[in-house]
Amino acid sequence: MPGSQARSRARDRNNILNRPEFLSLNQNPRRESMVGEERGGGGGPRRAGFRPPKAPRWPEQDCMQLNPSFGGIAVSSLLAIDISLSKRLGVCVGVRGPAGAPGLRSMISLLALTGHFLPWITGTLICLWRSSTMAGQEVLLNLLLALVLDLMTVAGMQKLVKRRGPWDVPPTFLDYIAMDVYSFPAAHASRAIMVSKFLLTHLVLAVPLRILLYLWAFLVGVSRVLLGKHHLSDVGCGFALGFLHFSLVESVWLDSATCQTLMSIGSLCWTPLL
Repeated sequence: MPGSQARSRARDRNNILNRPEFLSLNQNPRRESMVGEERGGGGGPRRAGFRPPKAPRWPEQDCMQLNPSFGGIAVSSLLAIDISLSKRLGVCVGVRGPAGAPGLRSMISLLALTGHFLPWITGTLICLWRSSTMAGQEVLLNLLLALVLDLMTVAGMQKLVKRRGPWDVPPTFLDYIAMDVYSFPAAHASRAIMVSKFLLTHLVLAVPLRILLYLWAFLVGVSRVLLGKHHLSDVGCGFALGFLHFSLVESVWLDSATCQTLMSIGSLCWTPLL
C-alpha cells in the first residue's frame, strides 16, 4: 500500500494537467458556477434578475478605421491626389489672378462664361423665335430640351452631394441663376460637352471647326479648375454626364410634328414663316 500511494503521488506530480496554468481545465463547470454565485451573492442565494456584466465591444467605426479595406485606402488616396492637384491648378483664384499675368484671370473667366447656362438658353430661345423652317425649329427645340435636362440633372446632383470646391470660393450671382452652387458635378463641363456633341451631330461643319468645338468644350472644363471652382474629378464626371445627356436626348428625339404642336401650345397661335 505505501508503494502504491507513492506511485500515485508521482503520477500526479508528473501529470501536465496538474500544473497551475492548467488547473482550470480540471474544474467541474457546475462547481465553477456555484463558486461564481457565491462570489456574486456574498455567500447567499443569487438575486433574481442578476446578469453578469458583458465584455466591452469595439464600435464598428473604430474597427473599420483600425482595419481599413483595400478599396477604402485606394479611394482615400485618389481623393487626396484629386484635391492636391486641383489646389495646385487653381492659379486664377483671387481678385487679380497669378502674378505676372494680370489679364489671365479675365480671359479664363470669359472662357468659363461661354459655358454658362444663361447665354445658351437665351441664344436658343432667340434663334427659335426667329427660325422660319420646320427643320431648324425641330433642332432648336430639342436643344432647348437638352439644356433644361442638363440644368435640372446637374442642379439635383449638386444639391444631393453638396461637395465644396478645392478653394471654397463663394458662388457668384451667375452661379445662383444657373443653380451651380456646389462643386460636383461641374455644370459648365457637362453643358459644354453636351452642346458640342449636339452641334457636331446636327450641323455640317468643316474639320477645323469640329476640332475647335471639341477644344472649346475641354477648355471650358479646365477653366473652372483654374478658377478654383471645381476639382478635376468634378470636371471629369461633368464630361461623362454631358455625353449621357446627349445620348438621352437623341433617344427621345422629338420629331417635327411634336415640335410644332409644342410650339403652338406655347405661343397659342404659331404660324411658321415660309
